[in-house]
Amino acid sequence: MSIKLIHTSDWQIGKVFRFLDNANMGLLQDARLRAITRLGELATAHGARHVLVAGDVYDMEALSPRSINQPIERMRAFPDLRWHLLPGNHDPHRPNGLWDQILRRGLPDNVHVHAAPEPAILEDDRAVLLPAPLQHRRAIGDPTTYMDDATVPDGLIRVGLAHGTITGFGSDDRDVPNYIAPDRPDKAGLSYLALGDWHGQKKINYRCWYSGTPEPDAFDVIDGGQALLVEIEGLGAPPTVTPVTTGHYTWISLSQQINTRGDIDFLDGKLRGVAKDLNSVLVHLAIEGALSLQDRRYFEERIVEGVSAALCFLRVDDRRLFPRPTPEDLDQIDRGGFVRAAAEELKRQSEGGGEIERAIAAEALQRLYIEHMKLQAAQK
Repeated sequence: MSIKLIHTSDWQIGKVFRFLDNANMGLLQDARLRAITRLGELATAHGARHVLVAGDVYDMEALSPRSINQPIERMRAFPDLRWHLLPGNHDPHRPNGLWDQILRRGLPDNVHVHAAPEPAILEDDRAVLLPAPLQHRRAIGDPTTYMDDATVPDGLIRVGLAHGTITGFGSDDRDVPNYIAPDRPDKAGLSYLALGDWHGQKKINYRCWYSGTPEPDAFDVIDGGQALLVEIEGLGAPPTVTPVTTGHYTWISLSQQINTRGDIDFLDGKLRGVAKDLNSVLVHLAIEGALSLQDRRYFEERIVEGVSAALCFLRVDDRRLFPRPTPEDLDQIDRGGFVRAAAEELKRQSEGGGEIERAIAAEALQRLYIEHMKLQAAQK
């Protein structure tokens, strides 16, 4: 008696990426749907008959019919698989809410919504699924407690499915909304507890894992873009858990010190070398250092305008990149008169005072330099 499962969670269909333009946001939203197809393909390739989705199938409850139906149609395309959906904190099961609407419309025979904490027999009576759906976004109490005393036929592999938070650092943890006890597998006799909520993949213990989101959605997600292949050989046997890759987009955080043009050229090459398909990469770049006004313009041309066009998205945090105007920089703005005096004053303010004042002065000085360079180019 054995069972194979794909464990996934936090699809968050309908998620809005407000920092992107509409075109790129649409690409990321579509990638979340394509991840469902990838999950189906992986399950089929590995001989898994069940896909467990541990909560947050949808990012919110108020969605268009198209957004609601798109993942369902993706699952329908794999009729030999059984998809098990669990309401999470983003899409809790409320009376007359999202899940009731979906159930009233009807689902394909291979898609099952576990809207109540009730055991469900899997795999021709060889295993039983114990789901713990959420009815509120923030619920007090462990939704998996009922699993300890759940009555199921003898001899079945017990698998838990839940969405919530495990921290395990003391008694205060029990006051955390949607708290799940890390020792639930032992208390409830579970061979495996499939969890959702954390977007990075994480092992809590050998019987308890977070799968992570199948398509990364933030720069601080560690080990996202994956699912888990779970194999349980029999009652009481330890599960074999294998991460499988599902994500298309890569989110990268980088930091770099730049003080010269050579540093900028090095950064250009570094960014262009992060992946073969740069169009599938989003980068958060934190830079620090000091540049002349001319080199700062060079940075804008090579990195902000240049490399960013090759990437899906580039976010630059330049709060610690300071101006270091040279006499030649100021001469290019003006050699005398009130404009040069203004440039000198902005230089002074950018080198002293409060952080906000320095940042404003530095930006104004850089803008003054750029506008005068544009004016000079137009006059030639």
